Amino acid sequence: MYAHHATIYIILAVSGLLSGFIDSTVGGGGLISLPALLFVGFPPAAALGTNKLAGTMGSLTSSLSYLRSGKVTYRVVLVAFPLAVLGGATGAVVVHHLPSSFLRPLVLILLILVAGYTFWNKRLGLTENRTSLTRSVFLFACLAALVVGFYDGFFGPGTGSFFMMIFVLLGFNFVNASGNARTLNFGTNLGALGAFVTVHAVDYLAGIILGAGMVIGAIIGSQFAIRRGAKYVRPLFIGVTCFVILQQLYTLISP
Repeated sequence: MYAHHATIYIILAVSGLLSGFIDSTVGGGGLISLPALLFVGFPPAAALGTNKLAGTMGSLTSSLSYLRSGKVTYRVVLVAFPLAVLGGATGAVVVHHLPSSFLRPLVLILLILVAGYTFWNKRLGLTENRTSLTRSVFLFACLAALVVGFYDGFFGPGTGSFFMMIFVLLGFNFVNASGNARTLNFGTNLGALGAFVTVHAVDYLAGIILGAGMVIGAIIGSQFAIRRGAKYVRPLFIGVTCFVILQQLYTLISP
């Protein structure tokens, strides 16, 4: 079993800082925080639950930053948020009964399509291109909250990329898409965390230390996105999505 000592706390705090920055801008912070937990000796189940506690703290912080800056579309998010919580909780419950590895090839293909489409469509997400919040926007956002929420609780990698791309395709620019995505991601984390708590898979001390780093990173990252604008967030989104692709490809082909 893993042991708690100062070195582990320092590693988790620094990892949380980096993870929070990435996650609050374009998503994908779990690629830093979850491996950090595994590196210091947490078993997979405890690592997943503890990471959700930290992720909930970080996503709440970034959500509040975007909310205060007016970068969250309240009408859409308020309707979709309960479905994000439900999806995250359901996915976390199901993952205890089914292996999640079978999703990896499908996720890899979807991430490649997301990165490729964003790269080749140079103007995508740089400006708002919607005129009103139609019924289809609400329906699609709600469906995405439920489906991506389930995916986040069940598997996780690329959740931020999927949420971001969905809102960009709905006509939001990258900054507003990030605000909406982070808020719904808080919902999916909250739901999944509740499920992990019920099966006692959360180390609260380590999670709070990791989460404290994420909170600081989330404050810095969300302000970076808000102040720098969509033209800076777009290349970061492509870069992080490509990194997720490489990480998933390595996991898929490694013995």
